[in-house]
Amino acid sequence: MNRRQFLASAAAMPMAAMSLPAIAQTEPDVIRAVTRQIDVKRRSAQVFGLVDRNGRPGWSRRAGEGFAVRLVNETSEPTGIHWHGPTPPWRQDGVPGVSMDPIPPGGSQEFRFPLDRPATHWMHSHLGLQKQALMAAPLIVRPANARDEQEVVILLQDFSFSPAEELLARLMGGPAEMAPQGAAAPSPHGAMGGMGIVDRLRGLVGLGGRGMAMDINDINFDAYLANDRTLDDPEVIAVERRGRVRLRVINGASATGFHLDLGSATGTLVAVDGEDLAEPLRVSTVPIAVAQRADILLDLPEGGGAVPVLFRREGARERTGVILRPPGAAISRLDEMGDSAPPVGVDLEARLRGPAAPARATRTIVMPLTGDMAAYRWGMGDGAPLQVRRGERLEIEMRNSTMMSHPIHLHGHHFQVVAIEGRRFAGALRDTVLVPPMQRVTIAFTAENPGPWPFHCHHLYHQVRGMETLLRYA
Repeated sequence: MNRRQFLASAAAMPMAAMSLPAIAQTEPDVIRAVTRQIDVKRRSAQVFGLVDRNGRPGWSRRAGEGFAVRLVNETSEPTGIHWHGPTPPWRQDGVPGVSMDPIPPGGSQEFRFPLDRPATHWMHSHLGLQKQALMAAPLIVRPANARDEQEVVILLQDFSFSPAEELLARLMGGPAEMAPQGAAAPSPHGAMGGMGIVDRLRGLVGLGGRGMAMDINDINFDAYLANDRTLDDPEVIAVERRGRVRLRVINGASATGFHLDLGSATGTLVAVDGEDLAEPLRVSTVPIAVAQRADILLDLPEGGGAVPVLFRREGARERTGVILRPPGAAISRLDEMGDSAPPVGVDLEARLRGPAAPARATRTIVMPLTGDMAAYRWGMGDGAPLQVRRGERLEIEMRNSTMMSHPIHLHGHHFQVVAIEGRRFAGALRDTVLVPPMQRVTIAFTAENPGPWPFHCHHLYHQVRGMETLLRYA
C-alpha cells in the first residue's frame, strides 16, 4: 500500500482514539483565558492569552490521549474559544451563539472529545473581535511514538496599539461609535489599527492602473509577531547542529497572509491544516493564508550556522520570524523589511496532493463571495444556511467576485480541494482554503458530522461584516 492509498483508507475509517466514556473519566487539563502584558517595539501592550496552569501558551498532548479541558475565563469579559482543526461533536466546537453560550468572567466550561492523529491545530476566540487582541494559542497533537526530530511551533499574528473597535469603524468609514454592537466586543488595547476607505482610495489614484494590489491588505498593522515577538527582537531557538526540525507554523493573524521564506535553505512540506500530504513537496517558500497551518521538515545545514525562519507579509515588504541557532552559531541582525512583496495566489495549492479523489459529488452548491468595499459589507450567498443531509457527498464551488482574497473555513469537517478555476485535481485535505480575487475554488466533503456548523471567511473583519453562514443538517 503506497502513501496515497494509506491516506485514502485512513480518511474513510472511523476514529480509533480513546473512547468518549474514557475521556469523560479523565481529569481535565486547565486552559486559562487571561489578560497579560507583552512588549512590542519597546512599548508595553495589554493583550489576551490562552495559557495552561503554569502560564505556558496553548495545549499539547499525544495522539490517542483525547482532549479533556476545562476552560477558565480569568478575563473581565465573556468569551468563547473555538478548537480550530479538530472535528468534535458540534456542542464541543466552542462558538458562542451556535454551540454554546459565552463563558462569563470567572466562569468555566469543560470540553471533551477524541483526538487520534498527530496534527498542528490551534485555538482562538470566536466572540466579537477578541482574536485581534491575541486571544489565540497552539493546539498540538504529537505522535504517540517519539520521532527523531525537534518540534518548533510558530504562531503568527498581526498587532496594533489601537483597539479593534477603532479599526472596524475606520474600515466602515466612520467614528468608533459606528462599530456594530456585538461585532466588536470590548478588548484590551493591542488590538489593531489601520487605514480607512478614504486612505485606500487615495492610494489607488496614484498606482497607475495597479489598484488591484491595494486590495491585498485593507489593514496596516503596527507589528507582525512570531510567538509574540517582532523581527527586531526575535525568539532565538536552540537546535542541534545538523539536526532535523519540524516547523509547525500557524497563521493566527486576524487579517494578514504570510509567506514562509527559508532563504537558501530547503525544507519538505509534509502537512497542511493538520492533514498529511500524499506527496510531500520540497519547498523554500510556502504561502500560509489566515487560519491555515503548515508542517515543514527542515534538515539543518552541515555548516552549523544560524537559520532564520522568516515570514513575509503577503503583498507587502514587512516580515517577521524566528531564528534557529545551533550551538556556537553567530546571530546577525535582520531587517524587518524584505526586498520584495510576495504575491497573492494559489499556485502551490494546485500542486498539493491528498488522497485519491473519491466518487463525484451527488450535489454541487455554488457559493458567491460578495463585497462592497465602500460600505465595508461582505457576504456569502444569500445568507441563508446551507441545508445538507447526513451521508451525502457535496461539492461547494466558491466564486469570489470581490477584489480581495478570502480564507474560507468550514467548522466540523475536513474538505478536499478538488478544483481551481474549473481545473480538477485531487488536492490537499484542509479546513481553510484561500479564494483569490475574481477566482473560483471548489471543495468536496462528505456530510458526516451532524450539527449547525459555521462556514465563514477567516479574515476577522470580513466575517463580522457579513461573510459567514451556517452549514445545517436536515
